[in-house]
Amino acid sequence: MTNQIDTKIIGKLAEVLNKNALSEIEYEDENCRIKIKGAMCATATPLPPVQMQAPVAAPSSVNAEVTAKTDEFAIDDYAKNPGSVKSPIVGVVYLSPDPTKPDYVSVGDSVKEGDIVCLIEAMKTFNPVKAHRSGTVTKILLESGDPVEYGESIMIIE
Repeated sequence: MTNQIDTKIIGKLAEVLNKNALSEIEYEDENCRIKIKGAMCATATPLPPVQMQAPVAAPSSVNAEVTAKTDEFAIDDYAKNPGSVKSPIVGVVYLSPDPTKPDYVSVGDSVKEGDIVCLIEAMKTFNPVKAHRSGTVTKILLESGDPVEYGESIMIIE
């Protein structure tokens, strides 16, 4: 008895492989086992051009390394602030439960420890972020829809 492989099955498997961007697909019945591997190819999406500013020469005075300190923190400095509400996961921050609803908190609002202050969406799951202390929201560092990294500061509660 000769085993004949139906070429229509191979064609259908290859079609499914390509249509669904799979790297491989297997098919098995009582007569045969077929494994097809496809070439992995990635498509590149061009990024918008970045506008560069010309470098600014440092002053030649002895105090060139001393800069004026403003009341604004650098982003890295917020993580050191004890009132910093940090993201517990990587995801996208949302300041309101729904685009048609008001934000959970605004600058100047008083919050109690445990109040929900925003949501982080990761893998289509919305995770509430709660205030770790009571106080007043003094600064909101991100906007709804912004990506957020683990441990990144979202807002400051003083």
